[in-house]
Amino acid sequence: MSSDDEYYDEDYYVDDDEDMIDGTQDEDEEDDLEMDDVYNDDFKIAPKPKRKAYEVDYESLSQSAVERRMKEDVDHISGILGVDENTAALLLRYMSWNKERLIEKYMDNPAKVMVAAGIVVDEPPLRAAVRPPPGSRRPGTRSATKLFSSPPPVVCPICYDDDSSLQVLSLACNHSFCSNCWTAYFTSKINDEAEHTIRCMAQGCALVVPDAFILSLLTDPSRSDMAAENAATWARFQELLVRHFVASSPGLKYCPYPSCTNTVSCPNAVGKAILTTVVPIVSCGARGIGSSIQNPVDGQGRGQEGEGKEHKFCFGCPVESDHRPVVCAVAKMWLKKCRDDSETANWIKSNTKECPKCQSTIEKNGGCNHMTCKKCKHEFCWVCMGPWQEHGTAWYSCNRYDDKASAEARDAQSRSRASLERYLHYYNRWANHEQSAKLSVELYAKTEKKMEDMQITSTLTWIEVQFMKKAVEVVEKCRMTLKWTYAMAYYLTKTNEKELFEDNQRDLEQAVEELSELLESPIEPETIPTLRQKVTDKSVYVQKRNEIVLDDTANGFLEGRWRWNVMVEGFDVPDKSEFE
Repeated sequence: MSSDDEYYDEDYYVDDDEDMIDGTQDEDEEDDLEMDDVYNDDFKIAPKPKRKAYEVDYESLSQSAVERRMKEDVDHISGILGVDENTAALLLRYMSWNKERLIEKYMDNPAKVMVAAGIVVDEPPLRAAVRPPPGSRRPGTRSATKLFSSPPPVVCPICYDDDSSLQVLSLACNHSFCSNCWTAYFTSKINDEAEHTIRCMAQGCALVVPDAFILSLLTDPSRSDMAAENAATWARFQELLVRHFVASSPGLKYCPYPSCTNTVSCPNAVGKAILTTVVPIVSCGARGIGSSIQNPVDGQGRGQEGEGKEHKFCFGCPVESDHRPVVCAVAKMWLKKCRDDSETANWIKSNTKECPKCQSTIEKNGGCNHMTCKKCKHEFCWVCMGPWQEHGTAWYSCNRYDDKASAEARDAQSRSRASLERYLHYYNRWANHEQSAKLSVELYAKTEKKMEDMQITSTLTWIEVQFMKKAVEVVEKCRMTLKWTYAMAYYLTKTNEKELFEDNQRDLEQAVEELSELLESPIEPETIPTLRQKVTDKSVYVQKRNEIVLDDTANGFLEGRWRWNVMVEGFDVPDKSEFE
């Protein structure tokens, strides 16, 4: 092609581009372009919301989803080791579902692993055959043939049933028992003892019963009278297998709520090091039993039960509630201290003093001020806490107030009392918010009644009065946050970071109390619109303050800003100056 042709081609394409934007195209084409933009907007995938600093990624799993994971592991081991599914399942259970360790052990010595897992019987070594002398005959051969010419009667060694129609079953160990005894044995082991690894009934036999053998007996069509009970037993057995799989997997945790069979997968919260920077609060996706109060949804008075609370718990520790913003180690320390101290703290404060020498707690049970510690035998004055031998003849009065030893004893007593006062300050506020959260059930009932009254006395629909229920949920959630902020503040060292933390705590607490007051206020028909606006605005503000507390605390853990006044597992040892 010549250079002129290339020049003309370039002009042609330039002119064409100019025609596309010079406004000379048809109006139909413009409409098509506009419609394309609209459709493109409609089909745009919304961006995934950014995870907050105090949240963790997790996945809720039903029991069937966990069973699928188990099936995948069984198929994987079955393919690698070349064994059937029943054998692979028993091997995995024996190795606590550790596939890598199982493969390593099996490849090293397959027979040893199979015997240890209870899949095959450990056969004793064969004796050397003894050859009879030449010309001798084996005695009793002909008579033995006559003796066993007819099959002997079958007797179950458990129930001693010898019915001719008796169904006798055995495992590879050849220990035979009737089907009724096998079924009763499985039912007892599963329902009463919660066993997921069931061994042969014979005494001393270590062979494990395969799942297929258990299933064949529990689903035996000839036992229609026990069908429902056997089906429940098999379902319980499946649940026990799932629980064992979950307990053996560090990245899985079973929901602790009663009767809930859901599981949570949270691999990002595995390890003690992770738990010093994040509080892994998760939800299994299920909800508890709802309120018995019904919501009127139509003019005929029909309703539905209110939703129960979401199953939230901590993935990293046994605390079965949302203990944000405090990390697991501090939460466990605080709960242990509350169990040990809170019941008797007020009584100790009012009725006892500490021995100036050994700090043992002493109760005065008489009128004399002369006290003798039963632990260290130290004698002191109950009034001034000074040594008793320095009181001279002043047996029933104390005039040595300015004595140096007395002053030191009083200082030690003051420090002890100050420590108790400090603990009670945080504990009382922690317990107050816990009690308020527990009373949320009554608050829900009152709120439901108010919502019904609003519908009757105003033009608001049931959907429009939902702002009251949402506000109650916000209050309950924020009270749980406030409860645990006091546990965290008790162990924080006095620093500027703690002052900022307590400022955020104060702002949240004040906002929560204001919202609670609005929810408790009486409803007047003429003030409903104003009340709705106030409650809605305050709910948004309270929720924002709660997010600020959680977000700032979580970022503090990630940045290492928090300093403790006690030794906390996973954190640096505090300096002596940081102890309060």
